[in-house]
Amino acid sequence: MEFFAISLLNGLSYGLLLFMLSAGLTLIFSMMGVLNFAHASFYMLGAYAAYAVSSLVGFWVALLAAPLLVAAFGALFEKHALRRAHRLGHVPELLITFGLSFIVLEVVQLVWGTSAVDYRVPQGLSGSLFTLYGTTFPVYRGFMMGVALLMLLAIWLLLTRTRIGLVIQAALTHPEAAQALGHNVPRVFMLVFGGGAGLAGLAGVIGGNAFVTEPGMAATVGSLIFVVVVVGGMGSLVGAFIASLLIGIVQTFAVGIDASLPGALQSLGMVVTPQTPGYAVLKLKVSQIAPILPYLFLVLILVFRPKGLLGKREG
Repeated sequence: MEFFAISLLNGLSYGLLLFMLSAGLTLIFSMMGVLNFAHASFYMLGAYAAYAVSSLVGFWVALLAAPLLVAAFGALFEKHALRRAHRLGHVPELLITFGLSFIVLEVVQLVWGTSAVDYRVPQGLSGSLFTLYGTTFPVYRGFMMGVALLMLLAIWLLLTRTRIGLVIQAALTHPEAAQALGHNVPRVFMLVFGGGAGLAGLAGVIGGNAFVTEPGMAATVGSLIFVVVVVGGMGSLVGAFIASLLIGIVQTFAVGIDASLPGALQSLGMVVTPQTPGYAVLKLKVSQIAPILPYLFLVLILVFRPKGLLGKREG
């Protein structure tokens, strides 16, 4: 029971961080049809910007300032670079965002070096939130979960209960009509892209000190973000939320299971020997294959439900 409860809490917190990462990419794709290969780089920029700002004026200022800085950078990139590539089709979009990811990586290494920086959890959030079965659950993990849920609520209210959200949806589905009504559609897209980048930056602020802030952090989560978006359904915010929780919980439980299939079969009375076909693969422990489980799930989704769990958009 202890293992189940602690793993569930850790899986939820990790899954909510994945949602913070994937929410911006989901919004950008659903609103603009752009697959942003540099999205994880905005996550990294958020972490490094928070490290720089927090070292000067503290974490709470960085929590507000870093996402805004990343959002501004994303908006400028959309206006002066991505917008021109967008007119030429999806391949130029992919190439320009792919190139941006390498530029961001090189700039980060030039400014902060190739080693991890000392970006720590703030002192006020470094204690224990509660103790369960003798295991403490950190305050900061609870803080991460709260920020992610507030972000989900804020996005939903913005898109469904405000005039800005209505204009954004109108610009997506009927851009010519929205333009005829006096709305600046290119500016709307610029703000959407900047907002998506800012959400990734917020995830960097929250996740950078919970894990590690170093130049390889974008590559570590980059592919996993796309797994979440595809599994949830391209363009579906609710789907991304469900997929994030599902992948976070499954992977967390798998990491803590120190068992293999031969052991399970032998406990049922079945004989498994080194001569058994495929024994080299079967003897792998669940914890060893945990990193590939999200990608296995992705393959299954693409085979049996290509649109994802809640996807509607074709691409």
